[in-house]
Amino acid sequence: MKRKVRLKDGSDVVIRPLRKEDIDRSHAFFQALPPEDRAYLRVDVTKREIVKRRIQTMKSCGVKRLVAVVDDRIVADGALELEAPGWKEHMVELRLIVARPFQRKGLGMLMARELYLLAVKENVEEVIVKMMRPQIGAHRIFKRLGFREKAMLPEYVKDMGGKRQDLIVMRCNLEAMWKELEVYLAESDWQRVR
Repeated sequence: MKRKVRLKDGSDVVIRPLRKEDIDRSHAFFQALPPEDRAYLRVDVTKREIVKRRIQTMKSCGVKRLVAVVDDRIVADGALELEAPGWKEHMVELRLIVARPFQRKGLGMLMARELYLLAVKENVEEVIVKMMRPQIGAHRIFKRLGFREKAMLPEYVKDMGGKRQDLIVMRCNLEAMWKELEVYLAESDWQRVR
């Protein structure tokens, strides 16, 4: 799967699966994120060995990763973390981060659409996202996609600076997510990128 999409500003981006040979590109992407964006990442992906391990263990950990690429540079990273067979196998966790220069151009929504399509292939019924309380922008985007806050665990996690933060868990069924994506893309007149 490899798809060329056009952003709101007219620039073209390629969305494709993350590959083993993307270690340096992925590492450069995470290092270039401003500290305030990196503060809420689960692991310190500014360390090359962590990026390498993350890519090498994708299959064994049930993770599907997509990246958006411009001029051989990664500008967004998204993942679906599938559950092992069992009581949560109908669910998947979605994770997504977009480089600052590409925010507010529709790339996050286009990446969400591609991750949605991957979830459909995996027969997933529900998608969850987890974020820290200060991630107001992420909260707003996922709410617009049809996600609803289902739990808040006070001071449950620590950010990269070691400060305790509330963890917010949002959930959306796949059908509701698709309806919101369709409305958003139709309103944005992006028929040409489908």
